[in-house]
Amino acid sequence: MEIFLKKHVHGPVRGMASLKCSVFFFFWLMTCMGASAQQKGAVGAEVFSLRDMQEIVLTGHPVIKQARLLSKNAQAKVLQSLGNFDPELMASFGRKIFGGTEYYNHWDSQLKVPLWLAGADLNIGYDRNVGAYNNPETKTSNTGLSGIGLNIPLGQGLLIDSRRSTLRQAKIMVGYAEAEQIAQINSVWISSLKDYWNWYFAFEQQRFTSEGVSLAEKRFLALKAQVLIGDKPPIDSVEASITLQDRRVQLQESSVKLNNARLLLSNNLWSASGVPQELPAQAIPENDVDTQRFMDGFRLDSLVREAAQQHPEVLKLKSQQAQLGVEEQYRREMLKPKLNIKGSFLAGRRDFSYVADNYDFRLANYKVGIDLSFPLFLREQRGKLREVRIKQAEVTYGLQQTGREIQTEVFSAFNEYKGYQAQLEMQTRNVGSQMALVRGELQKFDLGESNLFLINSRETKLIEMQVKRAEIISSLRKAMAEIYYRAGKRLEF
Repeated sequence: MEIFLKKHVHGPVRGMASLKCSVFFFFWLMTCMGASAQQKGAVGAEVFSLRDMQEIVLTGHPVIKQARLLSKNAQAKVLQSLGNFDPELMASFGRKIFGGTEYYNHWDSQLKVPLWLAGADLNIGYDRNVGAYNNPETKTSNTGLSGIGLNIPLGQGLLIDSRRSTLRQAKIMVGYAEAEQIAQINSVWISSLKDYWNWYFAFEQQRFTSEGVSLAEKRFLALKAQVLIGDKPPIDSVEASITLQDRRVQLQESSVKLNNARLLLSNNLWSASGVPQELPAQAIPENDVDTQRFMDGFRLDSLVREAAQQHPEVLKLKSQQAQLGVEEQYRREMLKPKLNIKGSFLAGRRDFSYVADNYDFRLANYKVGIDLSFPLFLREQRGKLREVRIKQAEVTYGLQQTGREIQTEVFSAFNEYKGYQAQLEMQTRNVGSQMALVRGELQKFDLGESNLFLINSRETKLIEMQVKRAEIISSLRKAMAEIYYRAGKRLEF
């Protein structure tokens, strides 16, 4: 309405109308370029926060579900190793009758209970071997022969044997699996965070570009009306039209980038039942907040020291060290001669409901044996021991190099963060200064000391600077997450 009044007013009145028009332009500039919260509070828009994404990713992402199986798999191997200590019941029966003669009737049964202490085995058995053609050495009375005894390795296997070594190593590998699980979950989470902040930047870029198009459209319509009433030269409307079309092209490009960023972010979204989810079109990223609050209590030195002890890669190498330590102990044990002593107390009874006289359990009734063997050169075991020690050296060197690399990566990520932090401070000041320039250019335009080209130029530069600021925020938040990721800690927002 103010534009059409210019056709009928002159002098101060006409100047006041022009001033109102400039104020109108500036009002639209400030509201469209600076009111982020108003735009994000549009009807139908829903904020998709990092907390929302964390809940979805950590509960439904297939790779994270797969990572959680690592610990279960390690526990399953521990259970397998415990199987070497399971009691074992064995029994056999054989009988032969020919021509009315019972050649033999054999019944052998034994309960073997592996013991942790000294690698011994507890043996409880019952044998009944009768018949006309039985070996006198193994022949028993009709009641059979019971026995209880131990099999103890006095040489090789006394301190550690295969089953104890396997169990210890399996328990150590549980820690390795848990460290690998943390590493995989952190890897998925930081990838999701980067996709989120890429989406944030694409959203902000599309938002500022859309606001620029809105400004250009309103300015074009206003100038077109002024040209029709003869208040402005036609060339101004041409200038406004070119600016409008150029910004529409930029808006189209930013919309494509936003859609692609939304698709990439959707790759991380899965339901708890494993169904892929899509980020809704009305979803918007959370408002930018003071990033400094995420660094409260942050101490770089303590973070580096903690990373040197608790980083998943360090924990995995330490688990390998511990595993190789058990393996070395076992291989050194294998250099000893095999010297096994076994003995049993015997009794001619099947139960304890009666006294078996001289055939009861006593020192006079026993069976004993000794087994001895020793390879003369021990080349196989010495070679295996040497191989284990070489692997230990490799892991030690790897641990030293890994610790140095982790420290360097943490410092590098921190330097990158500090760089973006400084850029953000400068860019924020630059945006404020550019807004002041746009405001001043509009005032000069009202006084007839500027033109539409300069206003569009200032305005375009402001949009570019705001987009750049959003890009710096995105990079800053990714750099913050990178610090914790490189330190091997749970990623902060």
